[in-house]
Order: sequence, then C-alpha cells, then structure tokens
Amino acid sequence: MASVASTPPYPSAARISDSQCYPQYTASLKCLEEYNSDKSKCQKHFDIYKECKKQERLARLERNKSRSLFS
Repeated sequence: MASVASTPPYPSAARISDSQCYPQYTASLKCLEEYNSDKSKCQKHFDIYKECKKQERLARLERNKSRSLFS
C-alpha cells in the first residue's frame, strides 16, 4: 500500500522545471544574483523568458483547441 506522502498533492500541476522555458528562467535568476538584484541589468533575460512563456502558452492553447468541456 502506497503512503500518502509519496503521492504529490496535485499530480497534474505544472512545475517550472517541467517547462521548456526553464533554462531562460534560471538564466534570469543567475543574472539577478550576479548583479545583486539590479533588474535593469537583466532585462534582456526577462524579455527572452517572457517570449518563451508566450510561445509555450500559445502552443498549449493550440493543443487544447480541439478539446471540449462538454464532450
């Protein structure tokens, strides 16, 4: 019998580490560390990550287009 602790509470919940944008996310964090949280020095990284997330969202919407809540 499996213990409750071995089962994640939300198995379908997305994790940032599962995202295709994880490398861009970590690059943004590393930049912030390198420049002592000076966001202005890391804007390029933020923009790249934001564009990646936008593309990821569009791809997800396209995949789900054929799904129906009523079928």
